[in-house]
Amino acid sequence: MEIALDLNLWLTLCSIGFLAGVIDAIAGGGGMLTIPTLLTAGLPPHLALGTNKLAASFGSLTASVTFYRKKLFNIRFWQISIMTTAVGAIIGTVVVDHLPVHLLEKALPVLIMFTAAYTLISKNVVYENNQLPNKNNTLKVKQGVQGLVLGFYDGVAGPGTGAFWTASSSALYKINILLSCGLARSTNFVSNICSLLTFIYLGYVNFLLGVSMGVFIMLGSWVGSHWAIKFGAKFIRPLFITIVIGMSVNLAYQAWFTN
Repeated sequence: MEIALDLNLWLTLCSIGFLAGVIDAIAGGGGMLTIPTLLTAGLPPHLALGTNKLAASFGSLTASVTFYRKKLFNIRFWQISIMTTAVGAIIGTVVVDHLPVHLLEKALPVLIMFTAAYTLISKNVVYENNQLPNKNNTLKVKQGVQGLVLGFYDGVAGPGTGAFWTASSSALYKINILLSCGLARSTNFVSNICSLLTFIYLGYVNFLLGVSMGVFIMLGSWVGSHWAIKFGAKFIRPLFITIVIGMSVNLAYQAWFTN
């Protein structure tokens, strides 16, 4: 399905993509900007979700490679998280395919607003530990459950997945925010690409718009990743809170006070 876009709207979408890439690389939650923007552009909910996955995959790939090169993500250590995230994302995307359009139109704004509100009120401890936890059976269970749940959520909707990964990883594994961000960006790419392939199979992707936004998300993600690594937790934490406050206010207005 193709959507007619004038130049001004296309430039707006690409600009939002760049901003979302910066936000997602630093703190997660870029989808809380891109999905409402795609819906505003006239894409039906299923197509908006699929196109967003294509665009988001550019940014999550860039961010995950950046964190990996900085040795802030260990593939072998997190392999259970990677596998269960992939499974969860595919299941979630298949589930969303069976949801009617009118239900998604009503549910998506509420779900995004709830995500922002939860992120705001959750009191997450910031850990300074820069070492990975010891491997044991409890760790494997944590990785499996976390990957399956967050992968499923990313397949169903996606906004705030990176933020959920960052917050829950700090709490579950007692690791610092940079290691949490490295895990979040990498598993977010896994769920993005698995969900995207499923959306492509189902026919819910606008490739022209997805690639266009994706290039700008990739640029923003590169900038955001380097900012996060350079400035660390003292920079990420306050910016994260500021971003979520801004997005939640904007989404609340869109959900309740506009048609």
